[in-house]
Amino acid sequence: MRVGVLTGGGDCPGLNAVIRAIVRKGVKEYGYEFIGFKDGWKGPLESLTIPLDVSSTRGLLPRGGTILGSSRTNPFKVEGGVEKIKANLAEQGVDALIAIGGEDTLGVATKLHSLGVNVVGVPKTIDNDLNNTDYTFGFDTAVNIAVEAIDRLHTTAESHHRTLIVEVMGRHAGWIALHAGLAGGATCILIPEIPFSIEKVCAYVEARYQTNYAPIIVIAEGAVPQDGDMITKDGTLDSFGHVKLSGIGEWLAQEIERRTGKEARTSVLGHIQRGGTPTAFDRVLATRFGLHAITAVHEGDFGKMVALHGTQIERVLLSTATEKLKVVDPALYAEAEIFFG
Repeated sequence: MRVGVLTGGGDCPGLNAVIRAIVRKGVKEYGYEFIGFKDGWKGPLESLTIPLDVSSTRGLLPRGGTILGSSRTNPFKVEGGVEKIKANLAEQGVDALIAIGGEDTLGVATKLHSLGVNVVGVPKTIDNDLNNTDYTFGFDTAVNIAVEAIDRLHTTAESHHRTLIVEVMGRHAGWIALHAGLAGGATCILIPEIPFSIEKVCAYVEARYQTNYAPIIVIAEGAVPQDGDMITKDGTLDSFGHVKLSGIGEWLAQEIERRTGKEARTSVLGHIQRGGTPTAFDRVLATRFGLHAITAVHEGDFGKMVALHGTQIERVLLSTATEKLKVVDPALYAEAEIFFG
């Protein structure tokens, strides 16, 4: 059997660990051949490939990014895209495809499976917002990077008596902000699921100064004020219809300065959160996902996604990954609110 592998969407720590595990088990236990499709769905769409074998995947465990490259190409927005993918898979002798990605990548995989392509999905997103899996790899790394930044910012905030705002990723789900803010001892945490009151945020800031501590506010990029809208960079959309988010942290800093008279500064972590080497947790999770994904291929269990449920890796319908976003439960946010102010 010849198996194709691709990585789509934003790069993420742990992608290479998945590739390594798929190839290692597939070659050693099943004797399969592997081919890597470059740059997400652009690879099978344009027949862009690289060979994958045990030798070429050595040393990948601690390496960030993806050796296959990535893109946000949507073949369903390309005329004749599906037919091109099917033809290229057949030409390359590919019997099955493992798609590693988030909501958009797995959404395409789900549609392709319904059209007769043998696909197995592996969930990936630092936002941890994919449905039907407890965690996605990359999330733990992103949180740890954010916590390290918050720890460092605490000292400069105290030294200069400034309010410091840390803007983290999270378009529609505030998992990174919630976990990083809790672990980093934030003054308050602002997430997309719960519109925030700017008056209440300013009250938290004032309260923190009264205790002789400088405030640290963690805000997800998709957070919105109660009387406002999501702040975007411009009106352009990517091929999956997503706007570019930018500026909520800076907007909040300006409002805090205007309303309290206290100096405020913003640090936008941006792509730093998803770059570099994965944590041990993400290396292990990504490896287990890869091992179980190739086993699903071997058993012909297509149209499935490997998922973490508790401590077990299980298979779920690929379509359930994108049925809805996994967002922060208000009860979890309420736990964090105890420490606000």
